[in-house]
Amino acid sequence: MKSALLAASATGVFLFGLSAGTALADEGMWTFDNFPAAKVEAAYGVTIDQPWLDKVRAASVRLTNGCSASVVSGQGLVLTNHHCVVDCVQDLSSAETDYVQDGFLTTAREQERKCPGQQAEILTEITDVTDTIRAAGAGLSGQAFNRARDAAVARLEEEGCIGDDRFRCQVVSLYRGGQYKLYKYRRYADVRLVFAPEIATAFFGGDPDNFNFPRFNLDMAFLRLYEDDKVVETPQHLTWVARAPEVGEATFVSGNPGSTGRLLTVAQLETQRDLSIPVGQLQRSELRGRLIAFSEVNAENKRIATDPLFGVENSFKVFFGRQFALNDPAFMDAKRAAEAELKTKVAADPTLAREIGDPWSEIEAAQDAYAEHYLPYRQIEAAAGGGSNLFSYARTLVRAAHERAKPSTERLPEYSEARLSLLEKRLLDARPVDKDLEALYLRFWLSKTREYLTTDHPAVQQLLGKQSPEGLAQALTASRLDDPTVRKALWEGGLAAVQASDDPMIQLALGMDPLAREVREAWETEVEAPTARAAERVAAARFAAYGDAVYPDATFTLRLSYGQVQGWTHRGRTIPATTTFSGLYDRATGADPYALAPRWIAAQDKLNPDTVYNFVTTNDIIGGNSGSPVVNAKGEVLGAAFDGNIHSLGGDYGYDGTINRTVVAATSAATEALEKVYGLTGLLDELMDR
Repeated sequence: MKSALLAASATGVFLFGLSAGTALADEGMWTFDNFPAAKVEAAYGVTIDQPWLDKVRAASVRLTNGCSASVVSGQGLVLTNHHCVVDCVQDLSSAETDYVQDGFLTTAREQERKCPGQQAEILTEITDVTDTIRAAGAGLSGQAFNRARDAAVARLEEEGCIGDDRFRCQVVSLYRGGQYKLYKYRRYADVRLVFAPEIATAFFGGDPDNFNFPRFNLDMAFLRLYEDDKVVETPQHLTWVARAPEVGEATFVSGNPGSTGRLLTVAQLETQRDLSIPVGQLQRSELRGRLIAFSEVNAENKRIATDPLFGVENSFKVFFGRQFALNDPAFMDAKRAAEAELKTKVAADPTLAREIGDPWSEIEAAQDAYAEHYLPYRQIEAAAGGGSNLFSYARTLVRAAHERAKPSTERLPEYSEARLSLLEKRLLDARPVDKDLEALYLRFWLSKTREYLTTDHPAVQQLLGKQSPEGLAQALTASRLDDPTVRKALWEGGLAAVQASDDPMIQLALGMDPLAREVREAWETEVEAPTARAAERVAAARFAAYGDAVYPDATFTLRLSYGQVQGWTHRGRTIPATTTFSGLYDRATGADPYALAPRWIAAQDKLNPDTVYNFVTTNDIIGGNSGSPVVNAKGEVLGAAFDGNIHSLGGDYGYDGTINRTVVAATSAATEALEKVYGLTGLLDELMDR
């Protein structure tokens, strides 16, 4: 029997959003400077004007761990998802105090604790820099093209925020190179945890319910912004409402969707289908098994593995859905038809045809280089270390030592002057490192690298020599990089200190870095550069044919989607738009993952069983939108988006408004839970401004 996703796409309804032309229905993750307000008013009868957009933008937060959030009080209080802060909760926990299992509750500001490595950013300005970036790469190819572009980006990012370290600037490529914008963010490096429920509450139903509906999750958490050890005043914030959403009510999701591939060519999609996704899934599957085995050793291992295992299982399900979409012949036929339509429009205009040429063939040709270089690039560069924090610290220190000695415009992009403050924060903030878990990651990475590249590959010889993956992994865990004072000394000591270090992980990173750089350069020269140059012309063709009625692919930058509170019908089954507290208690079995936290068992008689717990909307979202506020036309926050339904898993490549749904934790549930389950009346008073 076909999966729900595949069956849906085979009906043809999943093929919305696959046209090269304008977006349909509630489709689209729109930039704030090109939001289709007229289309929204025609569809839902609500007016979205510039003051509304400015208010929502000013209250929308990007968390640098890959999530979204929103400001919901005048005292820097930030709403996001529990799963967006669970790494912080785990970092603050210990064998004696397990905040992941028991929840993190505060009743006074001095109890709020800093989240290691976390930074919050609020978008303040958008500037078009397309002409500058294009001019930098004009007439160049290969690595010369990359370096010229990178230098221009570094200059713009540095100049855009020069003299004020409260801001961070980022050049963003939109429409696969069709536009370039400079985004300026107000940054907050001191982000503290205020409230997080028990994981049994936030992730009730576990992996079986993940990407499904009905759901019963208080996947919410609160952070607070500090600066100079003082609470940040935030007069521009969303209004918290305790009421339940209404079916049919217009909703807007303001957040930072991570990435989509809706504008990729057919050749690029085929490469993802046939190479990159299968390789990733094979490794995720094996890593999941290793983490499960690790967690079964003892209670402490189970505690340590909780967050990593959730991350791997979540990613596996996401890419499972993407694979199914790309394996669907009807889906791919629609993609081919959309591409053919655009090519026909180009061919019909001789002048345009001469300007555009045939970038699709150039991208297709680059797929051969992609296939040749993918495995070494993945194992030695992009996914090197396999998740090891110790390796990440070592590579950062080694590369920073070399790159910081160069002018900013000549560095690897991630080490440019504008990006160093966040890099330094992530490197130097104190956080626990479990050596046994580190050994697991390193064994896995080293064994997979040898398996995929073979024993005779120069990188494998450099890494292992005569050692086994198991033996080398164990030796590497003797690294002292788990101590932030050691990392700080190496960071401040520069290249001389790094080269003089006898730390085994530093020595490994030093030894493999030259080869890793070679692998990276080959990838950038033969894959990225020709693809980027060709993609610019595909984007130009799309603009010429359809104008700006097309939204760009997601780039983990601020976007706004629109929709409504609405259930769906599939295969004759109608799924209501909301769930309630009574449904939670009906679903509870007493056994994981359907076991209730003790607080919720005790509070059952106090709660209104009809309170709306979770709800779904037609908003178009993707990974990275987690924690995004779901607001109404008044700018009131109705909940926090935390998931999509199973049908939305192919949303990386297309959108179907009839069955794709955003899953939201409702403010109505949070309001009642804060009062009757957790007794946090002070936090509730702040939210309700009373």
